[in-house]
Amino acid sequence: MSRLNPPPRVGAMKALRESQAAAADPAVNAWTSASAGTGKTQVLTARVLRLLLDGAAPERIVALTFTKAAAAEMQARIFERLADWVLADDGALDADLIAIRAAPGPEGRARARQLFARTLDARGGLRISTLHGFAQSLLASFPVEAGIAPGFTALDDRSALALRTRVLA
Repeated sequence: MSRLNPPPRVGAMKALRESQAAAADPAVNAWTSASAGTGKTQVLTARVLRLLLDGAAPERIVALTFTKAAAAEMQARIFERLADWVLADDGALDADLIAIRAAPGPEGRARARQLFARTLDARGGLRISTLHGFAQSLLASFPVEAGIAPGFTALDDRSALALRTRVLA
């Protein structure tokens, strides 16, 4: 698409509340835990975007959540937003940056517009995973240190049920 006819925006980012802004600030350590529908994914997405805007290498970011659905949603939001920022007009991009408490202006916009390509090109990519998936990847990377057999596989629910049925038979 040409610059004259940019794709439709994904929608302006919602401004973070004070407590959300504190949790999204990359300069502080934060743990986010709240009930459904309270904006956890929004906060984690804003935190990852802020980390990227502050110069963190995408391959050095690990975002963990409890469910595969939440991890997929967060990844989709981040990449949709980064893609949107590439062609967003200056006013819309500044509004998004202000919403997540990042620095607007020419330098902020320039950094934001480069993030999509930088994240796609990152070796190993941006890692957004479940706690279980992350733990499993650590065990797979260091099985001897964890006291398990190299090449182990974790049982999913279906495999566990099939194994249990075979053992009991």
